[in-house]
Amino acid sequence: MATKRTTQRLDRYERRYRALAHELAGIGYITQGSLAPRFTRCGKPTCACRADPPKLHGPYWHWSTKVNGKTVNRRLSDRDAELYTGWIENDRRARELLAEMRAVAAEATALLLEDRSA
Repeated sequence: MATKRTTQRLDRYERRYRALAHELAGIGYITQGSLAPRFTRCGKPTCACRADPPKLHGPYWHWSTKVNGKTVNRRLSDRDAELYTGWIENDRRARELLAEMRAVAAEATALLLEDRSA
């Protein structure tokens, strides 16, 4: 039989777990990968990108991720890079929330199993 203290702890775990799930539900679109600015030189021999020191062209935004074990790269516009930045941040937050949910669930599970064996 569960003690009052055990019941209170389980209630606290349940509230925290539900709050995390609620936050996770509101995250929005997610994507994994990384976003990097790239600077390049062109082929014109008299361009400033060939000077010393060079003034490179860019930044050009590149998104990189793995799909079926292969690296995929995509060049993005400034607007698309802004979107991807938010989606990547959402993905990181979703991973953090899931890790925290697992931790809370592990605590609750241990408490429930301990209570059953008593």
